[in-house]
Amino acid sequence: MLFVQVCVGSSCHLKGSSDIVELLEKAVAEHHIDDEVVLSGSFCIGKCNRVGVTVQVNDDVYVGITRDNFREFFTKNILEEVESEGK
Repeated sequence: MLFVQVCVGSSCHLKGSSDIVELLEKAVAEHHIDDEVVLSGSFCIGKCNRVGVTVQVNDDVYVGITRDNFREFFTKNILEEVESEGK
């Protein structure tokens, strides 16, 4: 099980956290991994960045997630993790 928290604090909110949440929901559904991923919001994770949103996947924190780099982030840090857990 992968736990994914998207920062929805004021800084990340202004940088598009609602867009990242929407992209995550769609990507999880598209790949049929709803039973493998728990999505939640979190107030400030404490790793604010000048660009993009902070996302925590289990214990790993990723900063600077944007619409432009979302697909790469999702594939590497969520999809590949789910697939490796299933083996």
